[in-house]
Amino acid sequence: MKEKSKTVANNSAKTRLQLNEAAIERAKKSLDDGAVVAEDNPWREDIVRLLNDALATEIVCILRYKRHHFTATGLESPAIADEFLVHANEESAHADSIAKRIVQLGGEPDFSPDTLLARSHADYNDDADLHEMIKSNLIAERVAIESYTQMIDLIGDKDPTTRRLLESILNDEEEHADELSDWMRSVVTK
Repeated sequence: MKEKSKTVANNSAKTRLQLNEAAIERAKKSLDDGAVVAEDNPWREDIVRLLNDALATEIVCILRYKRHHFTATGLESPAIADEFLVHANEESAHADSIAKRIVQLGGEPDFSPDTLLARSHADYNDDADLHEMIKSNLIAERVAIESYTQMIDLIGDKDPTTRRLLESILNDEEEHADELSDWMRSVVTK
């Protein structure tokens, strides 16, 4: 029995939490690189790919919201069109944050117009009807909520900084969806 207890004690000693001294030493070098991101993180490339797809989604959402802002017509449209522009600007801030994080991870943000729609989780919509505009934006926000929720789950503790960024964006997307849902009911009931 004493032998088994000794083995358990040795195994727990091997799994103690301790800092990686070699990584700390690397942090003291290459000061021009800014934030230190572990280059040996086995998930880095996957995270950059997920972020580039999220970046494409945000850009498509910006374009859709901007088009809807400029083309919305009808009695209810001025206030809703103004909110479309607010949403476009918030999506633009999301895109900027995502692109910045991609660079911090040592990746390259993909702004290529040739592949935006293929990489985007959300669709572009050029409907002229105000109700259809609201509906397409609500669908896109719901898709973004689902996509960001899955990304947060996938990343977990593999990259806490990216996870917190995505959680912040998810919060904004949920607020957008709530607003759009309210607008849909008000436009339909009038």
